[in-house]
Amino acid sequence: MRVSKADGSQATDLQRDALLEAGVEPEALYEDKASGKSDDRPHLAACLKALRAGDTLLVWKLDRLGRDLRHLVNIVHELTERGVGLKVLTGQGAAIDTTTASGKLVFGIFAALAEFERELISERTKAGLASARARGRKGGRPYKMTPAKIRLAMASMGNKDTNVGALCKELGITRQTLYRHVSPTGELREAGQKVLAQRR
Repeated sequence: MRVSKADGSQATDLQRDALLEAGVEPEALYEDKASGKSDDRPHLAACLKALRAGDTLLVWKLDRLGRDLRHLVNIVHELTERGVGLKVLTGQGAAIDTTTASGKLVFGIFAALAEFERELISERTKAGLASARARGRKGGRPYKMTPAKIRLAMASMGNKDTNVGALCKELGITRQTLYRHVSPTGELREAGQKVLAQRR
């Protein structure tokens, strides 16, 4: 069971009643109060962990389980490999019951759509990067380090009295980022060389 808000404005009574009526024991009910997009759903994690081969996971509606289609497919794939079924009681996914042949077929269509979605996203990403490169732009995460920051870091690290923590705070970077670009003695490292080369 899941509701999106933990402030008491939403209740799981309807879901609870439907699951109990379907034969779920009260002690086998799991409830999260979190957005469907949230990764932090401890009771879902506990539920998935408790399932054993031969069990069937019952959910009221499909959107109570997964964040998106890909997440759902991954969950069901993992359950299937463990010999666990999935049954959806109502809503758009009510035809899904992976313990039956027809239910497996329906979910197979879902899985194919998820794979299609992944390929589309991949194609769009590649096309976008190619278009950006054609215009002279390079893809990827922007550098936290700039040539000016690197030169300041080199000069500061060359001074043995430099407070590394204060320097990182001033530059807005972590120690890991600093040491990846500049050595403790102020010498330029490979990552730093790349930044300077990119900005020429």
